[in-house]
Amino acid sequence: MKNENPHMSVVIPVYGCGDCLIQLYKRLKETLETVTNNFEVILVDDCSPDQAWEVIQQLIIRDNRIRGVRFSRNFGQHAAITAGLDKASGDWVVVMDCDLQDQPEEITKLYAKAQEGYDVVFARRYDRRDTFMKKWSSRMFYKIYDYFTEGKSDPTIANFSITSRKVVSHFRQMREQNRNFPLFIQWMGFRTAAVNVEHHERVHGKSSYNLSKLVNLAIDGIVSQSNKPLRLSIKFGFLLAVGAVIYGLYLMYQYFFMFKPVPGWTSLMVSIYFVGGLLFANLGMIGLYIGKVFDEVKKRPLYIIEESSGFEEKNIHKTFRDSTLADNGE
Repeated sequence: MKNENPHMSVVIPVYGCGDCLIQLYKRLKETLETVTNNFEVILVDDCSPDQAWEVIQQLIIRDNRIRGVRFSRNFGQHAAITAGLDKASGDWVVVMDCDLQDQPEEITKLYAKAQEGYDVVFARRYDRRDTFMKKWSSRMFYKIYDYFTEGKSDPTIANFSITSRKVVSHFRQMREQNRNFPLFIQWMGFRTAAVNVEHHERVHGKSSYNLSKLVNLAIDGIVSQSNKPLRLSIKFGFLLAVGAVIYGLYLMYQYFFMFKPVPGWTSLMVSIYFVGGLLFANLGMIGLYIGKVFDEVKKRPLYIIEESSGFEEKNIHKTFRDSTLADNGE
């Protein structure tokens, strides 16, 4: 029986880059056809503020291997990647950005490396063409993230990658609200490799990740992947308590043996404000974890599709279930 699934799917979240989609399509087509003619390109419009959806519709008319998904509102890059992976049916799935910083021509490198027996191959941007602030903030993000999660991340690796269908089927099982595609993939533990690729400067649009969003992304990633902040707060609380007991014994020694009066209300007020601040910070940290739990138990969908085009609508849950059973050999 002939396999109707495409050999390769390319998932691309689209936001603020409508002007470069035509060029992206042409370069993807030229590159992918050197590997296989049996491919699909899934463009997920994350409620882009430009005319991206109209351009996607034009591409669908031009080439029946193009698929389009449009969100009802902006759900974020990683939700868009998830939607594309939920729709993808290829034996191999490439995830890349739409701004042409990820070069379509590098897909052949990723695919060739994957044929050596790897389930996941990431693109390593050995010479990043980003601003100094973005590169610095990225390094800081991964340093802080690794400290709290006790992992080891590579700041030169982002979303650009190729994964097998088996990996994608397992990724679909992870339905947390706080999402980070490369961190989820690395957590799974499949055989992974990385290859050096060229990284170009952004020509069209502007990155939506400012410092505030990067900080929020770091907080979400740490809270969703680690409880180390809570453990650190407990240790610091015990350390503070031990310090208070030692200081109390020192004051008693001064009063009873050295006949020195205990310091007045100044030190007392400073101690109260210090401990009070720590308590509020600790409560805030606990509240942050409770808030994340609250978000998860609501079981809201990760995204809402307003419109899709270019492929027959399939029951996503049925597709996911069938692919999972197939990978498990059932």
